[in-house]
Amino acid sequence: MTPAHRAQLGQSRLESAALAELAARLTERDYRILTCVHEHRVLTTHQIQKIFFTLPQPTRRRLGILHRLGALTRFRPWKPYGAGSAPAHWVLGRAGAAALAANRNITVAELGYRYDTAIAICLSSRLAHQIGVNDFFADLHAYARRSQSQATVRKWWPERRCVELWGDLARPDAYGRWTENGRELDFFFEHDTGTEPLTKVAAKLNDYANLAEATGITTPVLIWLPGTAREAHLRQRLDRVEVPVATATHTSLGDGPAGPIWLPAGATGNRLRLAELAVAWPEMLLGSATDGPEGEER
Repeated sequence: MTPAHRAQLGQSRLESAALAELAARLTERDYRILTCVHEHRVLTTHQIQKIFFTLPQPTRRRLGILHRLGALTRFRPWKPYGAGSAPAHWVLGRAGAAALAANRNITVAELGYRYDTAIAICLSSRLAHQIGVNDFFADLHAYARRSQSQATVRKWWPERRCVELWGDLARPDAYGRWTENGRELDFFFEHDTGTEPLTKVAAKLNDYANLAEATGITTPVLIWLPGTAREAHLRQRLDRVEVPVATATHTSLGDGPAGPIWLPAGATGNRLRLAELAVAWPEMLLGSATDGPEGEER
């Protein structure tokens, strides 16, 4: 059975014809967009632009084509009166899932795609949290694309992939690997929206300590907070952490999360660039949480 036949299994002739048209029109970048949307559940127009494009007009034009072909589905979250309109949010459509599956020589089921699951994020109370996580990595991609410093997002694993690997011990919001100017940092990412008690946020670090003990690998934890006051209050609870931790507040200004905004727990000096955290704990031997079987990079 060919890849196209496997991906089209159970579809009507009309759907198969639409899939054939879609496959003929998809570019390599389109496949990367569909893959990214599928892996990270939902991306806004602005995030897709930061990761894959430069200007807004080509971004909107290409996304419009992918939407008309059924590769992507879009929605706009409700906002209260006077708050303006939300940007378009994009999730993988049925035709996009079929095209991805055919491209990988697997079935849609093997891809792990279900339409109802894909659009469930639209109604989820965790939508804002997911968008915040994706903002962080989209800003890193944007900086890497415009920077002259040889910066790269080498890994960006979503929460569900992290849960599959480490969920019995720790449940990070994401896992990343960042390189800049020859320095490389692996990290677990915690996106704080300000809704959880700080005692609960700090308690998560015990889970990461357990993970480090179980694996023999020490990986820093980055906590991304919504404001300076909350960051200061959290840092008061980080004086006896057993894993390397650094904090910063949400920003897209300047170099964004790649810039000199990170402060290791217990430190009081100047803030560091993200890549500089690779040498911020000289007394610890930092490693990659994926030093085992190599995973797919993004």
